[in-house]
Amino acid sequence: MKTLFKYFALCAGLAVASLQTSIAQKAPEPLPVVFADVPDLAMIRVGDTYYMSSTTMHMNPGLPIMKSKDLVNWQLLNYAYQTLGDNDDLNLVGKKNAYGKGSWASSLRYHNGTFYVTTFSSTTGKTYIFTTKDIEKGGWVEHSFKPSLHDHSLVFDDDGKMYLISGAGKLSIVELKEDLSGIKPETQRVLIENASLPANGTGRGLSAEGSQLFKVNGKYYLFNISWPNGGVRTVIIHRADKLTGPWEGRVGFQDLGVAQGGLVDNTKGEWFAYLFRDYGSVGRAPYILPVKWVDGWPVIGDNGKFPAKLDLPASKGLIPGLVNSDEFTRKKGEPALPLVWQWNHNPVNDKWSVTERKGYLRLTTGRIDSNVLQARNTLTQRTFGPTSSGATSIDVSNMKDGDYAGLLLLQKKYEWVGVKATATGKAIVVGDGQGAKEIEAANIPITQKVVYFKADCDFTNRTDKAYLYYSLDGKMWTAIGNELKMSYTLPHFMGYRFGLFNYATKTTGGYVDFDYFRISDKITAKK
Repeated sequence: MKTLFKYFALCAGLAVASLQTSIAQKAPEPLPVVFADVPDLAMIRVGDTYYMSSTTMHMNPGLPIMKSKDLVNWQLLNYAYQTLGDNDDLNLVGKKNAYGKGSWASSLRYHNGTFYVTTFSSTTGKTYIFTTKDIEKGGWVEHSFKPSLHDHSLVFDDDGKMYLISGAGKLSIVELKEDLSGIKPETQRVLIENASLPANGTGRGLSAEGSQLFKVNGKYYLFNISWPNGGVRTVIIHRADKLTGPWEGRVGFQDLGVAQGGLVDNTKGEWFAYLFRDYGSVGRAPYILPVKWVDGWPVIGDNGKFPAKLDLPASKGLIPGLVNSDEFTRKKGEPALPLVWQWNHNPVNDKWSVTERKGYLRLTTGRIDSNVLQARNTLTQRTFGPTSSGATSIDVSNMKDGDYAGLLLLQKKYEWVGVKATATGKAIVVGDGQGAKEIEAANIPITQKVVYFKADCDFTNRTDKAYLYYSLDGKMWTAIGNELKMSYTLPHFMGYRFGLFNYATKTTGGYVDFDYFRISDKITAKK
């Protein structure tokens, strides 16, 4: 846990450091291939298809699996799990939560006809290995055990045995039981005593971690991330002829803070590095860089620096692959919720429905909550850059006294626009959570049953500002509330998300009906 807390403290200053680095460079700042929060990516190629897993931590379902034909345009396929566990943190009981925790960095592998995706969790204290024969259809089978092995990489070696490499700074390796039910404790040993050494010692509080192992042309290559003193987030690569070592290491990439990831090739024999970068309040965004092999070492980018030009396919945008609009209409056989949606923490499945009122998402309160961050059944989607907008229509006629419902921009520093119900009527209000306590930043009494809300996010050149709007007819929009100065802050450890919510502060049983959620890459021009 000490490593996790050190990492939290370090990342608190990461966005600032990355911004300072980008300002110091006069060249235009390179954009990610996926301008959204898709961190801790792990990737494989099977035939001509790439598959990727990522971290979504306290969101459910979790551990997303994505597919691409060109490394740039991705679509969601499924999730490895529906819920990670059942405890007070994951259920938002009392003042407890799993923000910034849940499940972290994954490892993705294909071996002898089976797909494996792994993760670990400090919230449950477990390591997880999910398996399936068909990655596109899912049906993942869970194998879990203690302890929680930090930032591990799953390894299938030539001896037919399975291993996990894990740790920070001092990296360890342990053999797995054949049935994946746990580790063989007697096999655990130190693999590399100080993996941070190639990047000047122990690093700036972030020792080498994020292990991902690859075998290329008979040699083993271990990728890690570190943050050396006076530098930026750095890729460290170790190489060995045998898994047992000895290992020799060097800095693999040190530019713009783009780091953590690994290697993948295409059917033409070309190699690439997949990495990510903290990109302000939108989150941790993926980059793809070319790789050349020189003297048996992978050389990332242009001699270890970001290339002036990238020869990659054009992006077709994130809609509908990773985000999408939803009219909440469902045909027979369709899932209740498309894959683009994730719940904030564990959902309460009998308190939401897309069938109780055809063409609507109904959220019903089931308990008393103190604020939107502790409210259950908040349904979320990623925001994305350079600009993104989310809009919704809500029927608020069945709210009860003390209920709050609306559209949220979710992070530690949050803001929402919605409706507050009281014994004397209803009002459009803004909940501004940018300070230590939420304040009511606007209050407009209403008598109508249906109201409309919109949230615009501007991540252009790290502008990181958002604006809220309301409408009484769905056509004419009026700005409301304070400008939200978005910030990638801890403990949430996640880019901003759009959220639909309804919670009670006095009595339960009230409900609201969301008619639609419409997402766009266009925002209202600011005067």
